[in-house]
Amino acid sequence: MYKKLKHYIRKRKLEKKLREEAIHLNFLDFDKTKKGVLIIDSIIPEYDRDSGSRRLFHIIEIMLKRGFNVFLLADTKEYRFKNEYCQTYRNMGAVVYEPVLDENNKLIDREKFIQLISPHIEFAWLHRPDIFFKYYVFVKKFSKAKLVFDMVDFHYLRLKREWERSKDPSIEKLMKKYLKMELHNAEMADVVAPITEDDKNELLPLLHGKTEMVVVGNIHQFKNENSGFKNFNQRENLLFIGSFIHTPNLDAVKYLHDKILPILLKELPALKIEIIGSYAPQEILDMNSENFRVLGFVEDISEYFNSAKLFVAPLAFGAGIKGKIGQSLEFGLPLVTTEIGAEGFNFSPNEELMLAPFDSPKDFAEKIISLYTDETLWNQVSDNSKKILKPFSIANIEENVMKILK
Repeated sequence: MYKKLKHYIRKRKLEKKLREEAIHLNFLDFDKTKKGVLIIDSIIPEYDRDSGSRRLFHIIEIMLKRGFNVFLLADTKEYRFKNEYCQTYRNMGAVVYEPVLDENNKLIDREKFIQLISPHIEFAWLHRPDIFFKYYVFVKKFSKAKLVFDMVDFHYLRLKREWERSKDPSIEKLMKKYLKMELHNAEMADVVAPITEDDKNELLPLLHGKTEMVVVGNIHQFKNENSGFKNFNQRENLLFIGSFIHTPNLDAVKYLHDKILPILLKELPALKIEIIGSYAPQEILDMNSENFRVLGFVEDISEYFNSAKLFVAPLAFGAGIKGKIGQSLEFGLPLVTTEIGAEGFNFSPNEELMLAPFDSPKDFAEKIISLYTDETLWNQVSDNSKKILKPFSIANIEENVMKILK
């Protein structure tokens, strides 16, 4: 009761502020002859901060290119709404929600926005399990839109792998919660969009009924015109990139710092590891040192991919495609990761060079040292990057998105 009252008061304050600023937006200014797709995510996709948002950014690009109206809504509460990314999507041609007033000076909240545009949508693309679970009934109430459950990754599988390592009861509880939620979502959806064939094959045996599934992976394009690319002898240091909101990244960086770095420094005492990622907690910031540079969020990462000698991702658990792996391959930067990190990618014929067991820091370090010090092997792995990325071309992903929006 108290939370609802607090929320109500904050919304009324926001309404008053908007009146004072005379802020209005016309959410119905679009071509009514086009089919519409409502996309709901937890936030306005921060395409330069995390892999899931980057993937959704490209999906929106595809939809707009293929002549759909795109309506973009974040689950963020109105009084906490940040709109620094809104203009990017508006410039692309999307209709983006942010809190404004209607013609009667009343607040258009998220629910009113959905009601307003519901006659103009044929599809509702609900991104992540929590978002589908929260919004699908509401969308069906006001429209006949086809429901798409975009899993992003199979959350249950990721949490199961985490729990198998930690045996933490709180992780087990969360794992069971997501299993129940994701199975329910899959049964309620018209189409389920797993991000990999692996996730699809893990989900299928758990479902009771028949569900249409179309895999929509990440988009990764090899940078043929990468003018900043440096050769083996011009490079130095290791690189890791990942948002710290995502638990597997937090775990990987701790492992890299505590277990792998000491072994590497015995062989390569001048080595530095650079850690890039938004929302780093204090325990990660405290690791910053001469050999372990915690850089936080970096707007332009191309310089780091073009100057690092190796990308490392000692991921112990997770699910779906790991965007960081695809980004490294885009730049032709050789990498060492685990089987979990490599899911969805075919590293052949260089698997032996690029894959290392997570539970052996010594073996992981040896794989790093091997590629870091051998120019022939480094070039061999770098030259194979383009081939690995062929299944992730924009043409392939566009074809699968359009299978859903048929």
